[in-house]
Amino acid sequence: MADFETYQEYQRIEDFEEDSPPGEEDLLVHVPEGLKDSWHHIKNLDNFFTRIYHFHQKNGFACMMLSEFFELVQFLFVVTFTTFLFNCVEYDILFANKAVNHTTQSGSSLERNKVTLTDAILPSQKCTERIQGNGWIIFLLIMAAIFWVYRLVKVFCNILSYWEIRQFYIKALKITMDELCNYTWQEVQGRLTNLQREQQMCIHKKELTELDIYHRILRFKNYMVAMVNKSLLPVQLHLPLLGNVVFLTQGLKYNFELIFFWGPGSLFQNKWNLHPKYKRAGNRLELATQLSRVILLAGLANLLLCPFILVWQVLYAFFSYTETIKREPGSLGARRWSLYGRLYLRHFNELDHELHGRLGRGYKPVSKYMNSFTSPLFTVIAKNVAFFSGSILAVLIALTVYDEDVLTVQHILTAITMLGVVVTVTRSFIPDEHMVWCPEQLLQCVLAHIHYMPDHWKGNANKSETRDEMAQLFQYKAVFILEELLSPIVTPFILIFFLRHKSLEIIDFFRNFTVEVVGVGDICSFAQMDIRKHGNPQWLSEGQTEASVYQQAENGKTELSLMHFTIKNPRWHPPQESSFFISHLKEKVHHDAAGAPPAQHILSEAPLFSSLLSNESGTAPDNLLASVIAHPVLTASGLPGRDRRFVQPSTTASAAASVLASLSTSQQPSRTRSHILLPSTYPENPMYRSDRTVIEESMSGNDSCIRSINRSALLSEFASAEMSLHAIYMHEVHQQSSLPQQVSGQWQASVPLGDLQSNPGSLSQSSQPESLSGLSQLRLGGWTEEAEEEEEEIVNEPPALSGSGVGS
Repeated sequence: MADFETYQEYQRIEDFEEDSPPGEEDLLVHVPEGLKDSWHHIKNLDNFFTRIYHFHQKNGFACMMLSEFFELVQFLFVVTFTTFLFNCVEYDILFANKAVNHTTQSGSSLERNKVTLTDAILPSQKCTERIQGNGWIIFLLIMAAIFWVYRLVKVFCNILSYWEIRQFYIKALKITMDELCNYTWQEVQGRLTNLQREQQMCIHKKELTELDIYHRILRFKNYMVAMVNKSLLPVQLHLPLLGNVVFLTQGLKYNFELIFFWGPGSLFQNKWNLHPKYKRAGNRLELATQLSRVILLAGLANLLLCPFILVWQVLYAFFSYTETIKREPGSLGARRWSLYGRLYLRHFNELDHELHGRLGRGYKPVSKYMNSFTSPLFTVIAKNVAFFSGSILAVLIALTVYDEDVLTVQHILTAITMLGVVVTVTRSFIPDEHMVWCPEQLLQCVLAHIHYMPDHWKGNANKSETRDEMAQLFQYKAVFILEELLSPIVTPFILIFFLRHKSLEIIDFFRNFTVEVVGVGDICSFAQMDIRKHGNPQWLSEGQTEASVYQQAENGKTELSLMHFTIKNPRWHPPQESSFFISHLKEKVHHDAAGAPPAQHILSEAPLFSSLLSNESGTAPDNLLASVIAHPVLTASGLPGRDRRFVQPSTTASAAASVLASLSTSQQPSRTRSHILLPSTYPENPMYRSDRTVIEESMSGNDSCIRSINRSALLSEFASAEMSLHAIYMHEVHQQSSLPQQVSGQWQASVPLGDLQSNPGSLSQSSQPESLSGLSQLRLGGWTEEAEEEEEEIVNEPPALSGSGVGS
């Protein structure tokens, strides 16, 4: 990070017309009397838009308030129940270490009865005396009561706040609570931008764009994503014996946000403005000293509160996971995306539901990839341990069935439970002997969904080092629980001994990468997705970026984030530099598609490709991706296609380019680039019927599923598939630019975008792949921007093959 000192001057990113149109900096808007409402000139639009988003994602007022209510009840239950277990139960009686006789008159003899549950519970008076006699219990209960009252006041404020949002949905957006679940966020966002024209929620701008709304909702999250991308946060530690370890928990992330964004002494003076003193380079050393002091105080506060937080973490984990572990012992062996993985894999300007959906689609492929690694030694041990444990368990179960009194033997039930857990855990180490894995193709399938992958993973998918690095992103649930339990202990030391020494780098980062946008405030400049300022020449932006190594986003995050946002928001108009990058990418897609097999040939092999990737129940978009990923493998193997013809070997990049180009060339032009109708609306002519047959074959019999899925959900899935194809293609081209690959017996390097610009005639009309007319009706992000008056004429004509850019 030595380059921080070479780029100290605060610079404002310019030429973002979509954020600050010329002449609107000092715009005063007249609002008619009839439109004035409580939503005109909202001061804190960050909080307002965030509440609107959460209200939509959490399914309305009733669900949100019920969740808040049960959180209060849950906290009260944990505190009360824990106090009861520690002070009001006589465990000697419960464990039968102390005899209790119930005397009944049966002649002259005394009869001893079984111990009841009430015998083990102390009387309320004695229980109260025990609690009052323990000073620590009284102190903890007072602390818990103060926190509960604070939560109660916060819930009451949330009720008032979200009631206002409910009224906003009903009155301003014209969306009732019964219909809320039927609206996507893009539809709600569209109504917000339309409402801005009627009621000036933001008085500094006449119109709001999709990017403005994303910036306000994700202002601080974009900073966090950028700091992880630039390796600024100390979450990767080198520990003795353990080696490189990634440690990022909810508690540590909370402290980062508290120090940087909204806590006392933070860098932001309010929710939308960085404090002016942090924008000047003159006093950077003094500011770094102040930040170091704030971090030290935060670390000491965490160290002081460590015992209380640790007790709460242990209790919460015990009540949350014990029943699940007993019912499903293998659940600890399940995996989940780590918190670090979510930040590392997150695009700039990617909302929570978009990230969760993308990582959710990648869950099965990455699980298959991680499960493809087996240890022969562990497998042998696991088989034998499972045999011995299962044998003993079978005998105990048989004895229990024969005579239920066996359960009264001391610890017999515990033995049965533990043996069941051992059998379940050991069987998880035994691989399926009938499954054949292809690590490289599985990793490529994972990349299609997660969009980011270190360069050195390419060609090393079968190595344990790659698996270990993937495990940092996709961790065991047991590891997640352990990290959260250790978080109260580890967090103070990370703050004091690691983060504090990065104070100067943090000050430089916020100064150099903060930009003020009219109508939005101070945001992370990376979130502008400006290729010129933050592009990476190795990621298809050569000749278009002026960024130094320090200013470049790593792993192609600027380029991939731009493509993701453009596809997810098809009505958004990128700035000039971004549009220039997209147009060059389109040209290169067509150029690479010229030497690839037709898209119909690639998609017609979907069933075989899905089998290769062990994807027995893939959806239509999944099978489309499987076709592109596995096509180079099958063509290189010499296997004939379904039409009994041998296809010339091709790369994954050319296969992805062929499908992308075919999708784009058969799309109808539209100025708004909105999604259009499904294939069922096509006229019945031989060409469309032929293309539809190809689609039906390529999607492995999923046509009935397509008809049954909600149209908007299907469009969203295919839009995600388009982004996945772009991710695969951009990674492949990036790899080719770093190291030329041998294709068809000859060494060929990728064609630079500059060559395409200087030689546009290289894209001949006859070299275009056949278009997927059947799939073209699913507008996937839509790159076309033709005049609306030409739309009707072109709709009635067959899609023509063009040598121009995508969507031409």
